[in-house]
Amino acid sequence: MPDKQKTKPEKSFFQRMKTYFLTGLVVASPVGITIYLALAFINLIDRNIKPLIPEIYNPETYLPFPLPGIGLVFLFLMLTVLGFFAANYLGKTLIRIGERILNRMPIIRSVYNTLKQIFETVISDEKRSFQEVVLIEYPRKGLWAIAFISGENTGEIQAKMKDEVVNIFLPTTPNPTSGFLLFVPKKDIIRLDMTPDEGAKYVISAGLVDPSNLPVKKENSA
Repeated sequence: MPDKQKTKPEKSFFQRMKTYFLTGLVVASPVGITIYLALAFINLIDRNIKPLIPEIYNPETYLPFPLPGIGLVFLFLMLTVLGFFAANYLGKTLIRIGERILNRMPIIRSVYNTLKQIFETVISDEKRSFQEVVLIEYPRKGLWAIAFISGENTGEIQAKMKDEVVNIFLPTTPNPTSGFLLFVPKKDIIRLDMTPDEGAKYVISAGLVDPSNLPVKKENSA
């Protein structure tokens, strides 16, 4: 009896080369782009920090070749020393004096206090900002978007709302650093089991990277 099983047609030389090229592109592109971005960041820091390093402390003064990343190391050391200084009594006193001066400047004080609060919120271990990924109906009923809980709302906005709301940051694709601040009732959000990293990848990739192995909670959280 003749064999009824269909055999796949053998790929031509050019088809195999195309397959190999695309496979190599998939393997090399993430590595190459990551290395490029890392080097760009290091070079940016070096260009701005190296001129601040005294020659006596700069290893490049004694070496016949440049050291990439020396500016980043120096910046880390400066911030560590600054943090140590700010943690003692004298440092705290000087910081309070500086803040009093800044608070007398109408525009600068708003910028400073806002940035200070943002960094304190992001860095503090006690906060849970952007630690929960949720689904909200946006921009209208029946359409859903991934968002992040940025904090509980306990101020004037909550006092004037009928329902208990939370602060929601809705990122844009493919740039998640821009987005919208929304105040959404707790009963209208669906909490997801994916981590913030997985949620961010989902947004950045426009849905191409899908953490679909996790179970989805179908009930609304009250």
